[in-house]
Amino acid sequence: MEKPEPFYRLSVSKQKTSSEIINEAKSVLRTLRTQRPFTPAEDQRKLFGSGSSRAPQNRPPSVFSLHASSFDLAESRPASGVRLSPLDYPAVDAAEVRKVSDARAQLFRRTSQGDAFPAKMAPLDHHEEKLDCEEPAMMSSLHGTNDNCLAEQRAYTPFNDKSEQLICNEHSGKPEREDVLKGTAGKHLFQLKGESNQMKKHGIVASQPSSIGWKRRLTGLEDDMRTDESEEEKSFWHMKVLPILHELESEDNVESLCWACTKLYQVLNEGNMLGKRFKRRSMLLKTLYKLVEIDSDPLCLKLAKIILSMKVDGKNLLGACKLAFKVCRNGINDYLIQNDTLLDCLLEVLRTEDLQKNNEALLYCLGAIKFMSGNAVLLNEMVNKGAVEMLLQLMKQINSIKENDLHFSSLGHLLVQLTATLRNLADLPQTRCQLVCSGAVSELCVALEQRMNDKDVCTYIVRIFSKLSSYNDFCAALADCSRCYILFLALLNKHQKQQDLVIRIIFILGNLTAKNNQAREQFFKEEGSVNTLMSLFQTYHELDLKEEKWYHERGREEKKNPQHPSKAEDVLIKLIRVLANLSIHPSVGAALAAAHHVVELLVTVLEYKSIEVCEELVINAATTINNLSFYKVKSSAVQDKKLRIAEMLLKLLMSNNMDGVVEAVRVFGNLSQYHEICDFIIQKKIHKFVIALLDAKNQDVCFSACGVLLNLTVDKDRRALLMEEGGIGKLVDCLRDFGPADLQLACLICKTLWNYSENITSAASCFGEDTDTLLMLLTSLLDEELALGYGLDRGDHHKLYWEMEFKPVAEKLLERIQTHRSSVSAAIITAF
Repeated sequence: MEKPEPFYRLSVSKQKTSSEIINEAKSVLRTLRTQRPFTPAEDQRKLFGSGSSRAPQNRPPSVFSLHASSFDLAESRPASGVRLSPLDYPAVDAAEVRKVSDARAQLFRRTSQGDAFPAKMAPLDHHEEKLDCEEPAMMSSLHGTNDNCLAEQRAYTPFNDKSEQLICNEHSGKPEREDVLKGTAGKHLFQLKGESNQMKKHGIVASQPSSIGWKRRLTGLEDDMRTDESEEEKSFWHMKVLPILHELESEDNVESLCWACTKLYQVLNEGNMLGKRFKRRSMLLKTLYKLVEIDSDPLCLKLAKIILSMKVDGKNLLGACKLAFKVCRNGINDYLIQNDTLLDCLLEVLRTEDLQKNNEALLYCLGAIKFMSGNAVLLNEMVNKGAVEMLLQLMKQINSIKENDLHFSSLGHLLVQLTATLRNLADLPQTRCQLVCSGAVSELCVALEQRMNDKDVCTYIVRIFSKLSSYNDFCAALADCSRCYILFLALLNKHQKQQDLVIRIIFILGNLTAKNNQAREQFFKEEGSVNTLMSLFQTYHELDLKEEKWYHERGREEKKNPQHPSKAEDVLIKLIRVLANLSIHPSVGAALAAAHHVVELLVTVLEYKSIEVCEELVINAATTINNLSFYKVKSSAVQDKKLRIAEMLLKLLMSNNMDGVVEAVRVFGNLSQYHEICDFIIQKKIHKFVIALLDAKNQDVCFSACGVLLNLTVDKDRRALLMEEGGIGKLVDCLRDFGPADLQLACLICKTLWNYSENITSAASCFGEDTDTLLMLLTSLLDEELALGYGLDRGDHHKLYWEMEFKPVAEKLLERIQTHRSSVSAAIITAF
């Protein structure tokens, strides 16, 4: 064999040979793995977490009180489909109008107190009188307060209040004033009494009428409001629905109220009365709104479901969503929610309601869904009901709102709830598949770019990426989104001291650069990428030094729990991982090897940080130096600092941490290409330690140790050291133990023994008592059928490596031994 090859030889820039492709299966350059950043669960369910960057005064509240007044009674009344015609009636004297107005105002005041009409007053025929008046105060309020349901309520309400005679006679003096009370207006006031008694029962006081001009034909108003109601519907209402409403108004027991609400929902669903088309929904909703005053989560859950099913909007939609939010805020209620269909109602709101018109209602709707997503059962239910698709559609709508829009800021609150929910959903495999297939990566990146100043939104999106980038399919989709690298760098520069955000972005970059060579190159080529990483390195290195100083000043040399890195250490661990992964790319690795500030910081970590204090940080630093030491480039920073690095590695070799020892040996495997390092190894007697490692019976340890020994045996003056320390026997043992299953290790051992035996005169004097064993092993490993049988599960790669790498060197070594053997049993050779 020609000039012996050193252990790690840098490949030249040319098309890879088959052997080089095979060598990648066990490359000397290694990517690093690390744990995903830990996110502690919130102690309490809140609209915005305890770590929110939003000031309390600048965000919607998580805690609030709800009352009947939180709902809009007028909104619950369906609009009349028929326009009333004005009466052609003689004008009324202005003074008379003022008197009538006073009387009506007095009637309203009395009616609101529940004492307007005597029992003896019979309802008048609504065709009997007509009224034409320009009074601004009364009729519009009557029209807004009463609806088509009130007539039915009157039929079931007893009237026995005797105070009404006083009101009727209070302004008696002219027949016209009595006429006012005889017509339809009087009839409506009569109906209002029934409502007033019910409202008084629950402590609800009617509001004063608003001042709106009116001129309406009152005759036939009640019939007009019933225009679309069939006899069947009317019968269903009286027989099925109304008794339950009476039960809700009279019952005081919460459990009974919940049962009544359950029956009500079933009956409404049976009668097709859910939604907006139901004519009598006003009376129904008013009854439900009053029950909100009762402080019971099970009841509120029932109420929220029914109210939302009635397709309310405006203030009522907001109140209903707040009601659902209030129930879901308490995790104890999860078991109740699992057995109900509140989730369906909330998802329907999410799907149908207008984003800008109802953004506050959607905020609390999404907040409730976010709380639900903290429960494993409800989380799976969400996925099965298409929540992921709905959330993405909503995100697209939010992303379409630009920064100059008035709603942009408030929609940021909504986006926090949305992304927090997606983060919880990301724990499920089926969610990951949906997100990959739906192009969620690009939409999340758009949101990230638009909300760069919103730390809460950025944090949740980064958490989603952090979780999903651990999986190959999503990581590949993220790597294909070229915009993500610019965004991540921008976020790192903007939020450099926000550890929770920084560490996750660094973790994501580590995942991208671990699995994709194109990602390594693309990130490296982004302007300022390395400078950003180094700036972060410096920032968190200084924070770590301050913490170290704090421990020393208090007489404590080590942390209480070295298994858990500090926040600063954790950032450094994951940041160094990015550098190690980047260095896999040939041109990027060469550039980093020549970057003195990069290598300097890595060496500094080895100098000040003990492996006993933070194992992962030290090992990551050593691995990255090992990767960079692979590149023999002009102005190599590793080469310039090689002796200083060797001193740090010696400290690592002397530790009790086997992973640290192996990593140090790996670095020596590269650095031992330099004569100064070989001299250092001999001077510090490191070679004895390396030979001893061959007894570790560990495949990786043996591989690294063989690398150092191979480079030492390049120099003929150092070859004898291998025999003195019993190295030959240990190498043969490694060949026997690991060679058949690991042809790369077997090839490395053969190369080492080839170097060692270059000036052989006698096989016995060169290999001693291990000569026969070595011959048998080489003969066996060169038997194609026998050798390749060990690698059946590795396919063509194993065969190709055997043919192109192992076989040539093993044959030459076997030939050399056979040529110089003095007494080798021919029978033993024949047996193999």
